[in-house]
Amino acid sequence: MYVYQRKGWPEFTWDTRPFADVLTRVRHLQGRMLGRMEAMGFPLSAEASLQTITQDVLKSTEIEGELLNKEQVRSSVARRLGIEIAGLVPADRHVEGVVEMMLDATQNYTKPLTKTRLLSWQSSLFPTGTSGMFKINVGKWRDAKGGPMQLVSGVMGREQVHFEAPPAEVLNKEMMAFLKWFNQQDVKIDPILKAAVAHLWFVTIHPFDDGNGRIARAIADMQLARADGTSQRFYSMSAQIRVERNNYYKLLEETQKGDLDITEWLHWFLSCLHRSLQATDEMLAAILFKARFWRTHATTLLNARQQLLLNKLLDGFTGKLTSSKWAKIAKCSQDTAGRDIQDLVTKQVLVKEPGGGRSTSYTLAGL
Repeated sequence: MYVYQRKGWPEFTWDTRPFADVLTRVRHLQGRMLGRMEAMGFPLSAEASLQTITQDVLKSTEIEGELLNKEQVRSSVARRLGIEIAGLVPADRHVEGVVEMMLDATQNYTKPLTKTRLLSWQSSLFPTGTSGMFKINVGKWRDAKGGPMQLVSGVMGREQVHFEAPPAEVLNKEMMAFLKWFNQQDVKIDPILKAAVAHLWFVTIHPFDDGNGRIARAIADMQLARADGTSQRFYSMSAQIRVERNNYYKLLEETQKGDLDITEWLHWFLSCLHRSLQATDEMLAAILFKARFWRTHATTLLNARQQLLLNKLLDGFTGKLTSSKWAKIAKCSQDTAGRDIQDLVTKQVLVKEPGGGRSTSYTLAGL
């Protein structure tokens, strides 16, 4: 028996005592982080938002087993937010669609969530009308043609059904009830808890053929933006859920097969949010380091290639920086890459890491 089949659905209940302490800590961290963001000033807080939203898009999609190009996502977010960054690259329409959904949710958080808006989000996620190799319903609720909507794992013949969503014929009624609740001002529920309830409620209805998880997390982010009272994002719930993906799916399944008491789900969601806020400290420290770095080297003469690669290092370069990687990224010859790097070593911007020969790599001075 699934939770939506219980008498009283969707009147969820919970006991606040088990998670009262973590809710207090979440509120405290939220206030502290918002204060730090304001103190950083607009350019740095905009950079923090850029990094956070990029991370949110990448990790929410990764939870579903799909990898997006980081540079495309970052460029798309920056263009849409009007942030000037070096090395902008074109983004394909799939990346643009995911970014469009996330930014609409978080930047326009004060606007009502409507059926039309949700349908456009799902359309943005699947611009070709397909999911993988399969054609799906896009821009409308799922129908009954394919049979019950089930979440299944395992090989054919030994499948395990983790969840079966409500039948298609009740979707419009279920979604209208959800949207009415989500849009109303309800002083009886903490706005942070409302994000957790909204996530669970939406993903339990599972109104689309595909994209339900990503849209549920976007709805949660929208409600968290309402709770913060700002469109500036400085923590990524999806990034933390990606780290805890196994527990995330386990708790969802247990809650969807349980009764209307969702205390355990709320406790986990708040704890995950708390860990997400704690991780923000590292991200803000990296942004402040970047600002100090460019202040220190404000008068250092750098060519366009050097500026591009230094920004990539400051933004979290994957792996070690070698002359061959420099040449590939900067689209220059190996000799030019070597001269660029040696110039930065001489100017004490880069330092050579231990090791030598063909494996010689470099890092920023002062790290």
